[in-house]
Amino acid sequence: MKTFDAIIIGAGQAGPSLAGRFNDAGKTVAIIERKHVGGTCVNTGCKPTKTLVASAYAAHVARRGSHYGVVLDSPVKIDMPAVMRRSHKVTLDSRHGNESWLEGMPNCTLIRGHARFETTNTIRVGDELLTAPQIFLNVGGRAAIPDFPGVNDVPYMTNSDILMLDRVPKHLVIVGGSYIGLEFAQIYRRFGAEVTVVEKGPRLVGREDEDISQAIREILEAEGIHIRTGAECIRFRKHEDGVAVGVDCTDGAPEVIGSDVLLAVGRRPNTDDLGLDKAGVELDARGYIKVGDDLSTNVPGIWAMGDCNGRGAFTHTAYNDFEIIAANLFDGENRKVSDRLVGYALYIDPPLGRVGMSEAEARKSGRKVLVGRQSMARVGRAVEKGETQGLMKFVADADTHEILGAAILGTGGDESIHGVLDMMNARATYDTLRWAVPIHPTVSEFWPTVVLGMKPI
Repeated sequence: MKTFDAIIIGAGQAGPSLAGRFNDAGKTVAIIERKHVGGTCVNTGCKPTKTLVASAYAAHVARRGSHYGVVLDSPVKIDMPAVMRRSHKVTLDSRHGNESWLEGMPNCTLIRGHARFETTNTIRVGDELLTAPQIFLNVGGRAAIPDFPGVNDVPYMTNSDILMLDRVPKHLVIVGGSYIGLEFAQIYRRFGAEVTVVEKGPRLVGREDEDISQAIREILEAEGIHIRTGAECIRFRKHEDGVAVGVDCTDGAPEVIGSDVLLAVGRRPNTDDLGLDKAGVELDARGYIKVGDDLSTNVPGIWAMGDCNGRGAFTHTAYNDFEIIAANLFDGENRKVSDRLVGYALYIDPPLGRVGMSEAEARKSGRKVLVGRQSMARVGRAVEKGETQGLMKFVADADTHEILGAAILGTGGDESIHGVLDMMNARATYDTLRWAVPIHPTVSEFWPTVVLGMKPI
């Protein structure tokens, strides 16, 4: 039995940073990883996918070169093996950087293997037993595979599998019209594939407002991506040209024939093989670890961070989980998950940046709501770049002047949204944003204009 001050299971976004705090405090910590250090973000999420987004954007701009007065002597071609080598290098550099960091900590032991609970404070990794008074779960999640009829009879890819694809599919059918699916749809369309997105719901990215959802659809369809919504009975069968995907939409052909299929219909937590029952750790109906406002579980001395706790599905929320736990354990603070204001982005081009309530959520809250909108076609910076698709949107409380939320679907939207996010974190009213003096020419300079144009709904 090896004894540590703390054990961290999973080396994703939160785990290594927490190991660093224990190390710096002079406490011994073991961090256990069964596969790749860095978790989803580094290995199958942000790092590789945004690298592919960048390559796809370069191809898109090159094809539009004449729009800017830049004439290419030959058609744009995609060297897919080179694209993938670049993506893999970004991942490997980040992974190795994390490994070197952990291995360089004098009080930290990096252990490779699958961890399972033996008791509430004892962990088994192979033939080795470890114990600590504090245990932190950072085990992440993976792609969910719904029990669609025929799904086990055909080849398909998940978001992890497609990152190993070093060719451009003839026709990529993506099942799932939300954040992951749409990013890959645009990536592979720009690489030259025919792409069809199949979504069971009535519209894309159903958690967004209808005007945002419709604008996203128009952006993707303008690039030649086929969108099939209202697919009530998704099913699969083998076909001589690949895979036949049944959709049963209200219009269009009842089947789509694809050379390749990507399933992008959600995520599930990696909590089914940890021996959590032996520790008595409670899960919810979907398998997520139940945690309190301080991220502690029902078992004293055990915490859960990142995707596995169901309190956030992003790299930045996982990192904030670490920050909350570290602040409470080491800095004498009383940080809570409920104090967190979550922003996020959809990385199609142009990207969607979002924070706070949508218009629909604000309406449901019973408040007196103001909404401001601005077409990106009126934003000088977007016009100068030749990227005028999308809109800006601002939601506020008419009585208190509180900023409730914002969305920007447009060039630089993932960066511009931080102007509103920071105002909301500072609990500033929309009057403060109204009188800010932003830099010209930028996208962010239009937030005061959007505020001025707010109207009651």
